[in-house]
Amino acid sequence: MNHKRLMTSAVAFLMGASFLTACGTDTATPTVTTGGATGAATVAATSATGGAATGGLPKLAKKDTYTVGFSQTVSDNPWRLAETKSMQDEAAKRGWKIVVTDAGGSAAKQVADVDTLIAQKVDAIFLAPQEEKPLVPAVMKAKAAGIPVILLDRTVDQTQAQGGRDYVTFIGSDFVEEGKRTAEWLIKKTGGKATIIELEGATGASAATDRKTGFDTAIKAEAGMKIVASQTGEFNRDKGRQLMQTLLTAHPDVTAVYAHNDEMAVGAITALEAGGKKPGTDVIVVSVDGEKDGLQAIVDGKLGATTECNPRFGPKAFDTLVAYANNPASVPAKIINPDKFYDETNAKDNLAGAY
Repeated sequence: MNHKRLMTSAVAFLMGASFLTACGTDTATPTVTTGGATGAATVAATSATGGAATGGLPKLAKKDTYTVGFSQTVSDNPWRLAETKSMQDEAAKRGWKIVVTDAGGSAAKQVADVDTLIAQKVDAIFLAPQEEKPLVPAVMKAKAAGIPVILLDRTVDQTQAQGGRDYVTFIGSDFVEEGKRTAEWLIKKTGGKATIIELEGATGASAATDRKTGFDTAIKAEAGMKIVASQTGEFNRDKGRQLMQTLLTAHPDVTAVYAHNDEMAVGAITALEAGGKKPGTDVIVVSVDGEKDGLQAIVDGKLGATTECNPRFGPKAFDTLVAYANNPASVPAKIINPDKFYDETNAKDNLAGAY
């Protein structure tokens, strides 16, 4: 935690107080949004194109406005919609043009989307990787084309591509810490005794892998806590519901559920109620994200707690790109967002501002 605070402080010092304060189907033609008047956060125009910056990364010219690409994984849930909106809103505020692509949950489609952005010769690419390994070639191709890449909310395989060398930086939450914080709350709430079903996120996604690692490691240290089933619900509400329904039949003695996101948690609550269980009493449900439906479920007494994973990347992402143009060495290889934690003590007070 001390390391995360130091990193957060350093980033805030380098990039200013305007940073964020809160963390396979084909689609149509990429969405292009052009902003209005140039915002106050733009930088003075100078020459500097091509070549390599720190660690062999492409340079980025200092300009008043940029054309940037945002490669989104999918747009079927509140978290992703909030992330895309934040990026589009920030582009409009600054007068930048943003080209948004949607991979529809397909890593192969997202690789093709990045190819499209490269062909359009955008100044930079913001990439939210669907999966860790399949998106490495896309990162490398953008680098070879002289286009800086900033990863948002998920990473790529660190053994094949690294921040500061192959892409500028990763901006996002500490997923391992999210899982750990959620587990610690559950351990305290249950007195260290629980029979747990775990609903995992999308296979191959860094968020799912790390949230599982953080949670499972903390749970394994408690003799009275046991994970009896752990399967993927793909971060989807209805798939979470269906999976919970199946697993409840196999494990009717379940006393706790850990979902890797609020969407699956809400789906699990529906399945528990349909199965005659009372969420919040018979079964304690915990999750990650902090979306409005999750906070409402806490207020309703059905969800125990959720660790925030803030989707509003726009301000921080764009500030980071400007900082990179000004001084590549000022941008660290990883930027961790500070995240809140919600339970019955604060969910109601934060409900109005949730996404």
